[in-house]
Amino acid sequence: MPGSFNLAAVRRRLPALQGDFGRDPRFVVRLVLGLLLLANIGAALVLFKPWGGSAEELERRLAGIDQQAVQKQASVVTLQNLVNKVEKARAEGDLFMKDYFLSERSAYSTLVAELTEVAGKAKIKIKDHSFTEEPIEGAEHLKMLSISANYEGTYADLVEFVNMLDRSPRFLIIENLTATPQQSGGALNINIRLDTFMRAGEVAP
Repeated sequence: MPGSFNLAAVRRRLPALQGDFGRDPRFVVRLVLGLLLLANIGAALVLFKPWGGSAEELERRLAGIDQQAVQKQASVVTLQNLVNKVEKARAEGDLFMKDYFLSERSAYSTLVAELTEVAGKAKIKIKDHSFTEEPIEGAEHLKMLSISANYEGTYADLVEFVNMLDRSPRFLIIENLTATPQQSGGALNINIRLDTFMRAGEVAP
């Protein structure tokens, strides 16, 4: 709204109305009020008239925005579910390795002790054990440990030995097994190769 109204300026610009101004000051008041009313109407139109489009177009735009918001929310929920599954799988993987994979510092002595115990229960004679280890590409915290062992025993003893290894709490994989008869007697010369995994760089508890 204007701060002041210059009557003399209006008279100079509108000479045809000078007689009315002089005779009836109320005319000036009505003119000013009319101008203010027009200004207010213009402001209201600017505020409330949807110049950018019809009401239907605005409703469609709002509906589109709502749909995008719903889609983004669904994407967030899907991503969160995926993160939860990854974290769960990681936790289960860590638990599996802790339960079935030996620490590097204790792997050799633990495996020798277990193989010796199993061979004794199966009544198989131990000849020797040898170990080789290999890094696992892409898993710096793990190593593969291979055990090559030679034994002597009967076929029944060998079957019992293999069954006991299969029930071992360790993650043991029989990579290769050969059994050849000795020239005399019913004993077999047995060679077995086992693979297992160990957690690299961990100190034995």
